[in-house]
Amino acid sequence: MDEMEEELKCPVCGSFYREPIILPCSHNICLACARNILVQTPEAESPQSSRASGSADYDYLDLDKMSLYSEADSGYGSYGGFVSAPTTPCQKSPNGVRVFPPAVPQPPPQQHLLQPPGSYPPIPRNSCITCPQCHRSLILDERGLRGFPKNRVLEGVVDRYQQSKAAALKCQLCEKSPKEATVMCEQCDVFYCDPCRLRCHPPRGPLAKHRLVPPAQGRISRRASPRKISTCTEHELENLSMYCVQCKTPVCYQCLEEGKHGPHEVKALGAMWKLHKGQLSQALNGLSDRATEAKEFLVQLRNMVQHIQENGVEFEACLVAQCDALIDALNRRKAQLLTQVNKEHEHKLKVVRDQISHCTVKLRQTTGLMEYCLEVIKENDPSGFLQISDALIRRVHMTEGQWGKGTLTPRMTSDFDLTLDSGPLLQTIHQLDFVQMKVPAAPILQLEECCTQNNSATLSWKQPPLSTIAVEGYILELDDGNGGPFREVYVGTETICTVDGLHFNSTYRSRVKAFNASGVGQYSKTLVMQTSEMAWFTFDPSSAHPDILFSNDNLTVTCNSYDDRVVMGNTAFSRGVHYWEITIDRYDNHPDPAFGIARADVLKDVMLGKDDKAWAMYVDNNRSWFMHNNSHTNRTDGGVAKGSTVGMLLDFTRRILIFLLNDEQQGPVAFEGLEGAFYPAISLNRNVQVTLHTGLPIPDFYTPGEVDPTGSTC
Repeated sequence: MDEMEEELKCPVCGSFYREPIILPCSHNICLACARNILVQTPEAESPQSSRASGSADYDYLDLDKMSLYSEADSGYGSYGGFVSAPTTPCQKSPNGVRVFPPAVPQPPPQQHLLQPPGSYPPIPRNSCITCPQCHRSLILDERGLRGFPKNRVLEGVVDRYQQSKAAALKCQLCEKSPKEATVMCEQCDVFYCDPCRLRCHPPRGPLAKHRLVPPAQGRISRRASPRKISTCTEHELENLSMYCVQCKTPVCYQCLEEGKHGPHEVKALGAMWKLHKGQLSQALNGLSDRATEAKEFLVQLRNMVQHIQENGVEFEACLVAQCDALIDALNRRKAQLLTQVNKEHEHKLKVVRDQISHCTVKLRQTTGLMEYCLEVIKENDPSGFLQISDALIRRVHMTEGQWGKGTLTPRMTSDFDLTLDSGPLLQTIHQLDFVQMKVPAAPILQLEECCTQNNSATLSWKQPPLSTIAVEGYILELDDGNGGPFREVYVGTETICTVDGLHFNSTYRSRVKAFNASGVGQYSKTLVMQTSEMAWFTFDPSSAHPDILFSNDNLTVTCNSYDDRVVMGNTAFSRGVHYWEITIDRYDNHPDPAFGIARADVLKDVMLGKDDKAWAMYVDNNRSWFMHNNSHTNRTDGGVAKGSTVGMLLDFTRRILIFLLNDEQQGPVAFEGLEGAFYPAISLNRNVQVTLHTGLPIPDFYTPGEVDPTGSTC
């Protein structure tokens, strides 16, 4: 029963409940504590004022209408026509719940406990009480706290709990230190010690007929005493005999006579008592199962603690063994390196010693020759000297030549040209860490979120729901749209990716895999996606010259400068056959706009075709020219005016560009050998305004891939 103690303590005072009452939110509070947390509200908030304003359907038992939820730190709010109660300074109770200053002066604690219920000072009108647990607020009616039912069951449980916790029954009439009780009067329901029994309960007069029993027997008889009959909160003289199913509260006969529960379903109190006891028992069975599972889970956790300790010791031993193995390998390598150093040491010594020996022999021979020549010079016989002088001179020169360049240079240095490169090993040691032992599972493609738009593809994926292996990132792969090999297009941590710049009218295969420190996991299933057959695009403000002006959702452009300015489309082409048109909305003073294709890095402040990054046709009101890298070719009669249409046909199957003017081909094939990625582009000034039309079919006269030798299409 020790675990039940918190259920038996008031959330305001922190002590065991005394005279507990039930709030509309089903929480309990001591009657005295309820008086302490009352707050008086303005007159406009009272239930009476609400009734006067026309609220004829006001029902005190309608708890939802009376609930005021907290909207500020004070814990009070408003509902309907009620205004928020004013905030009041509060203090903390032993349980940490806010306790508001009493709305009325309270009697001293000793007197408070001795006064019978109902003898408290009257509660002011328009008082508000807030539940200290759920913070729901309620404005009291004219009955005050008497409108809340007393929780006699809780009071009885608290009494039994306190009796079971008491080591010995104490006298209830001792003023200071209560002595141990020796008897209990069954009629007075009071425990006495011997002095208090003689003074307060003498065995004479009317008290002579009272039965005095031992304290232990008195405790048992008190527990077995018949339960007190509860009375109605609205009709204090009436016993509760029925139960309203809709209001979920016991009612008396007079409540039913007054019609307060007329349309409600009412059942016998005893029958509902038994029914709810059965429901509570069934609910307790489920809660008991959860408690049993919790106990088993705690056993599992305690066993896990033991396993963690055991596995920790084992893992530590394994780690020490692995590090020792690394140290042993390092020691073996050290021995090998020392052997290599010793070999180098011996080799250097041998070379130097051999050179010393050779030089010593040669020096001895040279010294002997020098001494011999000095002795020959001492001879005074000219004829004898001349007989040998030529040979000696040649021999001296020969010996001197033997001491030529390199002979007196050491063949070996004293330095050891061996440097141990320990950097990579130190870096590896610093990076030594624990890694996942498993690679991630194959991701799952979320087909409902995968789609294509124009020449872009969006793919989305996720890890399997039950996968617990850590994932550091993902690798998305696509093929080339023509059945070729896969290539990586994204590496990162996101689970959704949009790939732009794909080929139109192409079928792409895509797949994704996850990776972590242990390696790369399996691929997901392969998804086949089809890009748009025709291109839908607009002019691109982000890449255009600042002088270009946009309208009509970036389909119409003009310029605020007299100089030519370039604007490109927002889509690049590199495969397929594409056709788009541009209509001339305004054409003043016979300018010469240019139409064509360009690379992404084309110059934006000159006419299209002036550099080698654009292929264009510029046209005035009479004729046109093709231009690339500032080279003009193929002047053709026929110009533009307001309402004219310029078409561009880009065919990557033949790698050619053709221009059309008012649905007729303008000149021969303009450009051939086109390869790479090209953006639709135009250049214009303030005298011209044009509108772009995309997603158009190939003109009927043109068959892709067929060109006659003269350069015109068949």
